[in-house]
Amino acid sequence: MSRPARLAAVMLAFALASCLSFGADATSGYAGRNDVRRFIAEMAQKHGFDRDKLRALFSRARFQPAVVAAITRPLEPRAQSWQAYRALFLTPKRIEAGVEFRARERAALARAAERYGVPEDILVAIIGVETAYGRNTGNYRVIDALSTLAFDYPPRAEFFRGELEDFLLYAREAGIDALSLKGSYAGAIGIPQFMPDSYRRYAVDLDGDGKEDLSGSFADAIGSVANFLRAHGWETGQPVAYAARVQGDGYRKLIDAGVKPAYRFGDLASFGVSAEGDAAADAPCALIELATPDEPSEYLVGFTNFYVLTRYNRSSMYASAVLELAQAVKSADQAK
Repeated sequence: MSRPARLAAVMLAFALASCLSFGADATSGYAGRNDVRRFIAEMAQKHGFDRDKLRALFSRARFQPAVVAAITRPLEPRAQSWQAYRALFLTPKRIEAGVEFRARERAALARAAERYGVPEDILVAIIGVETAYGRNTGNYRVIDALSTLAFDYPPRAEFFRGELEDFLLYAREAGIDALSLKGSYAGAIGIPQFMPDSYRRYAVDLDGDGKEDLSGSFADAIGSVANFLRAHGWETGQPVAYAARVQGDGYRKLIDAGVKPAYRFGDLASFGVSAEGDAAADAPCALIELATPDEPSEYLVGFTNFYVLTRYNRSSMYASAVLELAQAVKSADQAK
């Protein structure tokens, strides 16, 4: 990030903190605030939580200025460049770590692929992109991150209050200390970086120990990623995306239509698009542009499965990086 961009991010974070309430009190945490009291009352009425226990919990939750700064940070140049974004994940170190992960978790990957119909390579790559195979799961207490965003970040307060609600429900259901769990600045948890809502909806106990543990069990993380993708419409045995070439100007209509498949594969030629692969003529697809400043764009024809990958992270660059890492790990594994 450039120096002016960093300065802008700091100024925005400071402005947000200044116009709010400077977060939680240093001694009483969030428990003394009226908006938090209302939230506690809602949790007690809606879900039967003990108010005193929630007040005690929020008295120990702390405002994190770094969380606000992170979520308001302007996009870095690499997030706007496909080649720079790709380079973050397609590194020799991450590819080799993927080969090691695949070998170590081969049984769990095979079990998840059979049960949910998602290829092992995709599961390996998502966990590699998300946390470098469990190495980078986040250092913020989840209660701090979610409280900060739920009560001191107005642009998305409603969303994060919902995630805070799900986090408290998850902690109660799992019988864990809500103060102990760490995650990302946005409150994402564990090896696959599930938000609390996704954790409660899609986490599975693949290792059979009686609990869904996405922080300590790689098998559960693998199974949960597979379950998430299947629940969002993964089509077993169907293509994800093909490299494509474009000519003329007609293809721009497909780009403008977005990442959700809205056109038929058999109609691509009429828009000046040719794909480096085959599919049924009536297969729904979309045209994806991967842009790099001052360089020619790359293009993909994305099918339903590509769109499903963007439900995990709503970025076509993310889905494309997953595909490339999946292929790179597979090729490196086969070459051993």
